[in-house]
Amino acid sequence: MPSAKILEQKKADTEALVAKLKGAASGVLVSYAGIEQDTALRKALREAGVDYKVYKNTMTERACAEAGYAEMKNYLGGMTALAVSSEDAVAPAKILKEYAEKIETFEIRAGFVDGEVIDQKAVMQLAAIPNKETLVCKIMLGMQNPLYKLAYALQAIIDKSGEEIPAEEAPAAE
Repeated sequence: MPSAKILEQKKADTEALVAKLKGAASGVLVSYAGIEQDTALRKALREAGVDYKVYKNTMTERACAEAGYAEMKNYLGGMTALAVSSEDAVAPAKILKEYAEKIETFEIRAGFVDGEVIDQKAVMQLAAIPNKETLVCKIMLGMQNPLYKLAYALQAIIDKSGEEIPAEEAPAAE
């Protein structure tokens, strides 16, 4: 039986994980067995602002249940790690998908986004979404195109109105 001090530490760790999950934009649960490129993976996730950590499955199950992601327990088992992002909902899925394609033993199991648990297929679809900067650029270009067309139309009107007026339409000189 663990001591009271250890139990308090585990309770505090679980509460911290619950708070992290509740404040997260998204998260991805992975099986990380046999990863040799773990350092590069952690660095890429850290640079993207994603918290990646290995938790005990029982702690993860309790924290997910408290945070409203009880369905995640179906994907727990074996050696699992959790990547959580509080800002960019696409970053964990995008980075982990890149490594899952390179490493045979690395498997994306499930995730959550917008308060809902998603399966592996949905995580892969989430990873296919362009990052925030690309989406903003596409929106700006979409807004810019009609403005250019308006500017060209106005310039054509100005150019046309600057042409000489035929003699019969010219106003009489006083």
